[in-house]
Amino acid sequence: MLAALLRANEIPAGLCYQRLTITDVPPFCLHGLNAIYSKRYGWYRIDARGNKQGVSAEFCPPVEKLAFPIVMQGEADLPEIWAEPLPVITEVLINSKTYQEVADNLPDIELVTANKSMLPDSLTLAAN
Repeated sequence: MLAALLRANEIPAGLCYQRLTITDVPPFCLHGLNAIYSKRYGWYRIDARGNKQGVSAEFCPPVEKLAFPIVMQGEADLPEIWAEPLPVITEVLINSKTYQEVADNLPDIELVTANKSMLPDSLTLAAN
């Protein structure tokens, strides 16, 4: 939603993800973020989750303040900026009829670290 609102106001925006646990133990799931582009700072990730007790996700470029830090092995900040949601995200949303079905099937992806330099450039898409 935030990416759509930003784009409607001619602010380049994309989608980003973190791979996190919910309870500090596996399984893992994807947490969605946004990235915006500014001439002064370039691409900058923002978390629409906002602030609350124990969570500081302020907008203060050039310092990123995301809601969730990476704290355990297997969690990761995924560096790509996507123009559209990952297919694994849309599949769960389309195929689930209730909030609980989504919660029971939170999407995850396997981290691939070997041969990362071999990935095609098309995997990191900048949104307009």
